[in-house]
Formats: sequence, C-alpha cells, structure tokens
Amino acid sequence: MSEVSDQIRSKEAKDFVSIELDYHIKEAKREWMKKGLTETEAEKKAVEQMGSPITLGQQLNKLHRPKVDWITVSLLLTTLALGFLPLFSIGYIDNGNFLGHYSQSKVVFVFLGGLTAFGMMLINYRNLEKFGWMFYAIGVLILLTIRLFSTRIVYGLPVIQLGPITIESMMALPFFFLAWASFINNKRLKIWHFGMLYALSFYLILDLASASTAYIYIAMVFVMFWWSKFSRKAIITITTLVISSFSIIGIIIWPLLEIYQKVRLLAFINPESYPDSAGNMILFVKKLISQAGWFGNSIDKQYFPEAHTNFVFASLTSYYGWLFAMALVLILSLFIVRIMYIARKMPKSYGKLLLIGAVALYSVQMVTNIAMTFGFFPLISMSLPFISYGLMPILFNSFLIGIVLSVYRRKDLTTSTHKRDLQSL
Repeated sequence: MSEVSDQIRSKEAKDFVSIELDYHIKEAKREWMKKGLTETEAEKKAVEQMGSPITLGQQLNKLHRPKVDWITVSLLLTTLALGFLPLFSIGYIDNGNFLGHYSQSKVVFVFLGGLTAFGMMLINYRNLEKFGWMFYAIGVLILLTIRLFSTRIVYGLPVIQLGPITIESMMALPFFFLAWASFINNKRLKIWHFGMLYALSFYLILDLASASTAYIYIAMVFVMFWWSKFSRKAIITITTLVISSFSIIGIIIWPLLEIYQKVRLLAFINPESYPDSAGNMILFVKKLISQAGWFGNSIDKQYFPEAHTNFVFASLTSYYGWLFAMALVLILSLFIVRIMYIARKMPKSYGKLLLIGAVALYSVQMVTNIAMTFGFFPLISMSLPFISYGLMPILFNSFLIGIVLSVYRRKDLTTSTHKRDLQSL
C-alpha cells in the first residue's frame, strides 16, 4: 500500500486510495479464507491478486488525480474580460485610455475575482461541510453588525463603510450558502430546525430592508430544498405553506409600506401612469432598447443612472445592439448549462447541493437583471454577473464559480460519507 501511495501525487487521492485499497484487500482476504486458506496465506494471495503496486499506483494516479474544468475556467475568463465593455459603452474609457478611476478599479476587481475563484478551487469543498454552523453564525453576525453599526445609507440600505470596502447585507449570502448546503445534507436536522434557522436569517435580512438580498436568499434556499433528499410530498407541503405565508404577509404589510415603495410596485404594473417618478426609468430603458437596432449606436453614448450596474444590460444593448445582447445572454447562460451538467453526474451529496445552490444564486441574478431591463420584473438592486461594475458582485460570483471548480476538481473521488463507510468496514 505504501508503494501504491508513492505513485499518487494528490494527497486527497492518496487518502482515498489507501482506504479503498485496504477495503478491497480485506474483501479478497475474506474470500480466500472461505476457501480454506489460513489468514496469512489468504492475505498473501489477496496482495498478489492486486498485481504490481507501482503499475497499480500509476493507474490509480491517472484515475483519481484532481482535474481542472477548463470549460468553466474559459467561461470565467471570457466574462471577466467582457466586464470591461460597459466602461466603453458609457464613455469611461475613450480610445483605449485605461487611466481613469473606473477602469483602474475594474482591473483590481477582476484580478481579485480571478484570485477568489482560483483560491476556492484549491480548497477541498468537503472540508467546509463540518463548519455549517460556523458559516451560519458568521452570516447572522454580518447582518447584526450592519443593523447595529451602519455608517451610511446607500440606495436606502444601511451599510458599513471601512475605507474602500462597503459591508452590505449581500456579504452574508456566501456564508448562508455554505451553511444551508451543510444543513440540508445533515440527516439529523428536522424540518422544524430548518424553519427556525430560515426564519431568523430571513427576518434579519428583511430588517435591513434589502429586498434584493431577501429575494436571492429565498430563491437559493428553496431551490436547494427542491433538490434535497427530502420526500417530494414534504417539499411540496413546505413550499405551499411558505407561499401562502408570504401572500398573507404581503397583504398585511401593504398598508405599512412607504409611499415610494408602493409607487415602485405600481409603476412596474403600469409605468405609463407614473412617467415623472418610478415609471420614468422603466419607460426610458424600454425606449433605449427599442432604438438599439441589430448593431447598436456606438456614436451616441447615453449615460443614465446605474448604467454600469443595475442597468448595464440596457447600456450594452444600446451601444452594441441586439446581436451582441443575444450573444452575451448565451455566454452567461453557458455557466448554468455547465454547472447543471456537472451536477447531473454527482450523487446526492454535499457537493451536489453546493452546485445546485451556486446555479440558483447565479441564475436568479442573471435572469432578474435582464428581466428588469425588459420590464418583466420590478426595479430592484440586482447586478448582471461579472458584467456589472462593483467589487462585491464580482467577488460573490467568482466565489460561486470557485466552488463549482472545487467540486469538479474532486468529483472522481468518493464523498466523505462513503469514505467513512469504507473505513468502518
């Protein structure tokens, strides 16, 4: 076993192969003992049956070595590069001049995003499962800290400003993401445990008046539940109860909403009735999109609020045209296709839940941002993954892709649960 292990480069693969090989040798030994051989003779036969340890080790090294998903890496690099295009479309970069504040900051954001994805890929995602409670506590702590010590109000939301870093409610989502994957994969937790954990975290998010964070959080948790080990009956029952509860809560809190909040929702339904307030941006974006044509209007650069963040898809469509917009949607959608393809090949496990959660978090951002542009969704603060300007959106989505790369890198090794099963034998 030592000679076999020497041929394997990856430490993770060495640990797995040692357990797997030990299991198979013991199984072979039992079979020989059933045929009447002594324990010593049976063990010798079992070892000989395995063949050359060097040859076996080399074969197992090829089979179990960690792999890089170059398709996902290529998509990541492509979208990070495309993230510079909004700076051209709204005039932050002219004639290739990258000396402006926005372009320099974007270079730093992209570098940190790539570093985050690469760092998460190298981390063994299985080691994160045991820290589910700690991740949940960190997420709750972030929300409580913002609630108690916020220093600024940005777009109506409390944040903490620490130099160039803005701590906002969305920063809690990566920790809740890791926590929920761990919780849902934990057979000892009951439905009422999940209800309490969800109620507390959701209340803290709502208390910060962050509709976009709450919306993403709801989508993430329920998509992960739908793909969990729970029975379909239990999942449908819980979903029905939650939808009913939200409907009742919506009816109750409607009279309590601020006037501007009501106007924003009503303007989504009928923007023509609010042309001078909340409906103005909806009508403007629709007009901008309709006038873009197939190849856009690169001469007339139209700047408008949030053209490089929430409405980045509208500004890009206006500048580069409908053909480019369709190509961009296709490229961004390939992430979803790729992650789902990897998830299909994974057994129901912590790794699969991470993939499902990642695709939910990524998809809800992409679909919502594009839907807002075409007036199919109310206007909220929602970034287009990797394209919108800002450090937090890039780090958040790079983190998700890093998790995907980590799961893919180790997909040919069995899960930690299966390893423990082998060890017990």
